[in-house]
Amino acid sequence: MTRNATLSLFVTGTDTEIGKTFVSAALLRGLARAGLRATALKPIAAGAYERDGVWHNEDADQLDAAASVLLPPEIRTPFLLKEPAAPHIAAALEGVTLDMARIVACHREACTRADTVVVEGVGGFRVPLTQEHDTADLAVALGLPVVLVVGMRLGCISHALLTAEAIAARGLPLAGWVANRIDPAMTFPDENIEALRERLAAQYGAPLLGVVPNLRDASLASGTLADQAAAHLNIDVLLARLADPAARGNAS
Repeated sequence: MTRNATLSLFVTGTDTEIGKTFVSAALLRGLARAGLRATALKPIAAGAYERDGVWHNEDADQLDAAASVLLPPEIRTPFLLKEPAAPHIAAALEGVTLDMARIVACHREACTRADTVVVEGVGGFRVPLTQEHDTADLAVALGLPVVLVVGMRLGCISHALLTAEAIAARGLPLAGWVANRIDPAMTFPDENIEALRERLAAQYGAPLLGVVPNLRDASLASGTLADQAAAHLNIDVLLARLADPAARGNAS
């Protein structure tokens, strides 16, 4: 598949621990299946551990496993923090300044190496990074359309609508959203998804890109969990949204 410019997107979530990394990995697998060279950027990762003399982060490793193009670790994750805490706290403990200009430069380099770049944020959309800036400011600095991962559980409708409102308030397009069934015991999941589908489409023109079932007990016989989740995503709709200048914001 030939394109004039790299397509990139920023993945955020309604909260932490709602499967944002898992869905980002599924997006990478879906984009690779579509014939695109897909790579991942996890600009800030907190909670690193050392293995064989190399520092790792589980989320970053999961994205690398799903990507079809691997970036050097210092580009993929320019800020790898050891403390498993909110990034501004972990950075302060390590005497690190989370410099958005450095992240923007790493993203620019990533765009020269792949057809699509999936940038995964950290936590929710308004997680503090410094005294002055938060994750929303990072998304603005990158100028990317946003994909919202909604962890389907009690309270998710308000969380999703508030996050969509915050995204729009920053002048960023909402390229679409993914319903991730993290709570298999949730009551009325289909009704909740339909309520969000109607509202996010009407208010922000954001399509539902897919409903990822709970795969906690799924068999890996037919492929990785990310591959199985990718089968539930409509990558063609996502690509159409990313290629639409109106839905790309300031993305290049």
